[in-house]
Amino acid sequence: MIVSHLQLTDFRNYAEAEVQLHPGPNLLVGRNGQGKTNLVEAIGYLATLGSHRVSTDAALVRSGRESAIVRTRLQHGDRSLLVELQINKAGANRAQVNRAPAKTRDLPRHVATVLFAPEDLALVRGEPSGRRRMLDQLLIQLTPRLAGVVGDYERVLRQRNTLLKTARAAARGGDLSTLDVWDERLVAFGSELIVARLELVERLRPFVADAYRAIAGDEHQADLGMRMSVFGASPDEDDPTSAADSEHRRVTIEVAAEAFRESLTRLRRQEIDRGVTLAGPHRDDLVLELNGLPARGYASHGESWSFALSLKLAAAGILRVESPTGDPVVILDDVFAELDETRRSRLASAIGDFEQVIITAAVEGDVPVDLAQNVLRIRAGEVVDE
Repeated sequence: MIVSHLQLTDFRNYAEAEVQLHPGPNLLVGRNGQGKTNLVEAIGYLATLGSHRVSTDAALVRSGRESAIVRTRLQHGDRSLLVELQINKAGANRAQVNRAPAKTRDLPRHVATVLFAPEDLALVRGEPSGRRRMLDQLLIQLTPRLAGVVGDYERVLRQRNTLLKTARAAARGGDLSTLDVWDERLVAFGSELIVARLELVERLRPFVADAYRAIAGDEHQADLGMRMSVFGASPDEDDPTSAADSEHRRVTIEVAAEAFRESLTRLRRQEIDRGVTLAGPHRDDLVLELNGLPARGYASHGESWSFALSLKLAAAGILRVESPTGDPVVILDDVFAELDETRRSRLASAIGDFEQVIITAAVEGDVPVDLAQNVLRIRAGEVVDE
């Protein structure tokens, strides 16, 4: 897949912007704060239905405006596709594909991207929520209908937590007559999400191992696993050295649902006391292992960077194999400045055969010369020359 044209209206700091992009590497150069990342953020949003920088859409709309427009022309082989999205500060977003109305949740069927940014170091060193979000965004790109499952689970979770808080506020004597109903809905959506994540992690493992070797060399072994609260992982545990639970790498939805129900029953009193749901996929963690040890507790700074890069390269690899759109657009947002010369060269080699790569950099010299074939210069929300 190739993004041949990008047009923005009232997106971030752009009143209007039009960018022509090319197959192969594209380099966006400009000082910090000029709008380079905003361009790639817009492309990434179409694929994941979210920003890698903010959690709400309102921040994507230019100050003083109520909506932003992202319009892209995509090339899938000989097929051309026009994808348009209106991002609203208030109310639902609206989408079109080839000028026909479309559901926003279906956009990942047409757009596939993998974006790596300096913030992604938190995938290794940060909290579980970032790793869960990465898994879910990749799941949605591979199976767009799961956007509905993730959204439904989050909605039911909010409703159930509200009910638990109400019971706690009423001196533990609130009305819990509807809790069983919410439990079953939570289990239905949650067990599907648990199994989808586990299956994805199993498919990702060889890609991660290969990507880490490509970036860091053959002397290290990278692996993935899951810690799952419904199978007994403590919801209060925040130990970065905790290992993955390899016993439950392959489970059915029925097995996951039964374990989920048992967990909710066992934790019911604690949940009422605390006013929050203590088991489910929202409490799980993707464990990154390096040479048999959890990377979060043991990896050096350089090893953490290599692992974060490996995760994104693995995502690109699995999309290349499984996505109907073929190669994803690989986006490297201000990454090369963070790498030494060896890792820059190895990363350039690892991404060199993807159909399209978009790179942002404050200093052109940070980027290997082979990736600086098509250069766009960005200044104060404008593309100033090519």
